[in-house]
Amino acid sequence: MSLSALRVAIIVFPGSNCDRDMMVAVERLAGRRPALVWHKETSLDPVDLAIIPGGFSYGDYLRCGALAARSPIMEAVLDHAARGGAVMGICNGFQVLLEAGLLPGVLVENAGLKYVCRNTCIEVVDGTGSPFTAGLVPGQKMVIPVAHNEGNYFAGDDDLQRLEDNGQIAFRYVDSDIHGPANPNGAARDIAGIISANGRVMGMMPHPERAISPELGSADGATMLTASLEALVS
Repeated sequence: MSLSALRVAIIVFPGSNCDRDMMVAVERLAGRRPALVWHKETSLDPVDLAIIPGGFSYGDYLRCGALAARSPIMEAVLDHAARGGAVMGICNGFQVLLEAGLLPGVLVENAGLKYVCRNTCIEVVDGTGSPFTAGLVPGQKMVIPVAHNEGNYFAGDDDLQRLEDNGQIAFRYVDSDIHGPANPNGAARDIAGIISANGRVMGMMPHPERAISPELGSADGATMLTASLEALVS
């Protein structure tokens, strides 16, 4: 199956602000525009990948992602994941996946108690086979920006060790020549992204859709997204 045959849906909540960015990125890389699915829908057409984009769903009221995780469309996303469907959550989308119970842990306020918006360097971690890392090389470094206030990943020691032992850490923040601390938010064990035990659900704080060309400061996001899309059609 070619990339242009890949069926991608982007879930849109009130307050989403990276849905169009992700739509443009996927269309540019795959040659087919993904569907935008409004949060009040109760069903999801058959798709190869469901993406929950970044933003401030429901204005981040209550807790980031908590209200979005209980939107009508999320029942369909949960069913899709339960059938082994691929799901990607970026930034606020990562928060939604955690609130929905699709991934373990929580995201709390950045250690510096400030909103952070800048490039970071992340490294691919060797682990569980997953379409989200299959086309990448363990140790590969990528420059991808973050933009969040609550990106500090936290889990209990047992859960963190389980993630390590099961190979469920997808990406870590690492040192580079980028100005500022390597870990922009204080995340436990420098975690920038994790995957589910079956490798089919992935959440990450950095925004690959904002790094799809050198004109945007980095094309590493295109590298990451293309590898994921190609793994899903292989």
